[in-house]
Amino acid sequence: SLNLANQIGTVASIITVGAFIPQSVKILRQGDAHAVSLRMYLLLVTASSLWIWFGFVIASIPVIATNIICLLLQLSTLGLKARTLLRKR
Repeated sequence: SLNLANQIGTVASIITVGAFIPQSVKILRQGDAHAVSLRMYLLLVTASSLWIWFGFVIASIPVIATNIICLLLQLSTLGLKARTLLRKR
């Protein structure tokens, strides 16, 4: 049952990361994050950080790994958003 739970968690992790990749690649290729919602990405960074903490509490590698990858993608998008906002000034 624990093995099945880890397998389900792994599949869910792959889908979650896969959902972020197209948007992140598009933003990185274009170098423009004008259309990105700053509030949404700040909330996503907060959520991923909390999920990482939760993953450590329950000792779940799929939860930890997925959210570290998502956090890195979110932070790169936020960095581009910050650069976009600074260019406007």
